[in-house]
Amino acid sequence: MKFAPIIQVKDQSMARVLIVALKAHGFHPLEPREGGLPGVPNLFGPEGFIVEVPEDEVADATMLAQDLLKDMVDRSA
Repeated sequence: MKFAPIIQVKDQSMARVLIVALKAHGFHPLEPREGGLPGVPNLFGPEGFIVEVPEDEVADATMLAQDLLKDMVDRSA
């Protein structure tokens, strides 16, 4: 099964919330991969955390993730 990125966020906790919400809506996102050192956020770059889903779920999952992220950002402002 091939996976494709749908959204990228700078905050790991937001990425985890998006993953849980996507699962709750029936999508199958990849779990965040550990690739860095403990206590070092995102060793591979400053752009943040990428949420990926199977290619056949990309269109619907992208719309949901964007709406959820917008709600999270609006509430935190």
